[in-house]
Amino acid sequence: MLEKLKEQVYRANMMLVEHNLIIFTWGNVSGIDRESGLFVIKPSGVEYSDLKPSDLPVVDLNGNVVEGSLKPSSDTPTHAELYRRFPNIGGITHTHSKWATCFAQAGRPILPYGTTHADYFDGTIPCTRKMTPEEIASDYELNTGRVIVETFRDIDPDRMHAVLVHSHAPFTWGKDAVSSVEAAVVLEQVAMMALHTELLQLNLAAGGTPMQEELLRKHFDRKHGPNAYYGQTKK
Repeated sequence: MLEKLKEQVYRANMMLVEHNLIIFTWGNVSGIDRESGLFVIKPSGVEYSDLKPSDLPVVDLNGNVVEGSLKPSSDTPTHAELYRRFPNIGGITHTHSKWATCFAQAGRPILPYGTTHADYFDGTIPCTRKMTPEEIASDYELNTGRVIVETFRDIDPDRMHAVLVHSHAPFTWGKDAVSSVEAAVVLEQVAMMALHTELLQLNLAAGGTPMQEELLRKHFDRKHGPNAYYGQTKK
């Protein structure tokens, strides 16, 4: 079942190792088949060096395992909630990458300081509010997804492919599993650059000064806007 999707999600999970976004088993990638409403996700606690495509469980949008003998990631309810509420996304990545996680632990969004940020993210990368004791005590992973969705009440998830979960770590998404990892790689680089920019500005308390709005829009829209012109024209 969904063998091609398993191969893609397996490859995406391996990219986390290749790009040094995870240590041990701290992270997971999933990908969804929208036609069937089923998604494939990394199994919980399995070492990446031991992982095979056939190990990946197939799960429905209620978190029920449809195929596979291994327990899916403990973050499966978070992935399911995002797939339910963000209908255009096709893949999700969760890591504890060090620079992005620093911002999450500080409860700080990542401001757009330059064009590297604007090439991929349309504005400030948001950080969620703190979860309540009740949200943590009951259905924690599901409530993590709900807090992310709440954060995006006035943000378009098709133009902002990343979020920092307060005191936790980042989630990213994209059109498929591989593109969600690409967003995680860029997020980590942008987070590193943002932190060092703030240190250089010697203005940590104020959070620094964002880039010009016009320049942000130019760089994002030339790749992702309705009149995008970056890259090769498809024949």
